[in-house]
Amino acid sequence: MEKKNIDWSNLGFGYIPTEARYVSNYKNGAWDEGTMTTDATVTISECAGVLQYCQACFEGLKAYTTQQGKIVVFRPDLNAARMVDSAKRLEMPAFPVERFLDAIDQVVRANAAYVPPYGSGATLYIRPYMFGSSPVIGVKPADEYQFRTFVTPVGPYFKGGAKPITIKVSDFDRAAPNGTGHIKAGLNYAMSLHAIVTAHEEGFDENMYLDAATRTNVEETGGANFLFVTKDGTVVTPKSSSILPSITRRSLVYVAEHYLGLKVEERVVPFEEVKEFAECGLCGTAAVISPVGKVVDHGKEICFPSGMEKMGPTVQKLYDTLTGIQMGRLEAPEGWIHEIEV
Repeated sequence: MEKKNIDWSNLGFGYIPTEARYVSNYKNGAWDEGTMTTDATVTISECAGVLQYCQACFEGLKAYTTQQGKIVVFRPDLNAARMVDSAKRLEMPAFPVERFLDAIDQVVRANAAYVPPYGSGATLYIRPYMFGSSPVIGVKPADEYQFRTFVTPVGPYFKGGAKPITIKVSDFDRAAPNGTGHIKAGLNYAMSLHAIVTAHEEGFDENMYLDAATRTNVEETGGANFLFVTKDGTVVTPKSSSILPSITRRSLVYVAEHYLGLKVEERVVPFEEVKEFAECGLCGTAAVISPVGKVVDHGKEICFPSGMEKMGPTVQKLYDTLTGIQMGRLEAPEGWIHEIEV
């Protein structure tokens, strides 16, 4: 299989249309059998539920070329399960896990020529999503839905290495207790846009959101979970019912315990404790770990001992180990790597 003529080493993190995508429609109480299509456009009613009341959820994962030349996807079963949870919370019909995995297989296989080669630093980003497609004018769930999956080749999230970023403590709330912070709903990200634009205008890279109820505990950023390292090497991740359960964060926690022999604590993290940590990172699909060098709380700076030049030593080990598993350089735990035959 011949790869596309793409300058893989200079790819950005943006959308490039590929040749095929998967579509399935929900109507009269059931999902149809689904199909592959070359049409990248979506045609829906002007009164569709997604346009009127933001009834939509999505996932994000990647396909890699391993050191052995295989095309693999990292833990897609967890993405499938999380999408089921998102759909239930938004009163949408769950797309079955086994069909989600089959859709991933079909789309990646059909676009195998777009999977970047090993060592290029690039990957194939996979975006499954679902939305209310039938007309809705009264406030209620739609009657019909569409599930789609497309892929696009993307470059490394960090060009020239992962330099630590500076983030601010946000004055905005990301998610309310008993709200939708724990699911991957499009509306959560819409709510974060003003906050991130404001942060960028003020010279910061990201936001640190505190819990909406007391504004005393660390939650997450607009699109990533926090991971801290104490001065004695313990890995700490915030725990809250309104934090999205990041697949990357859960994987890093396992790696910390079972590969690196580190102590791990998943618990409430008071903001007052942040100044005591040695390292900080943001966990997500795009970058795996984004190192944080500084947190600014309304003019007061918290500078981590790991500094602003490079990842801290523990965060670097976590990053190297997880990417090693994803790329086939290290043996993966059972069930983590889903191979796609092409």
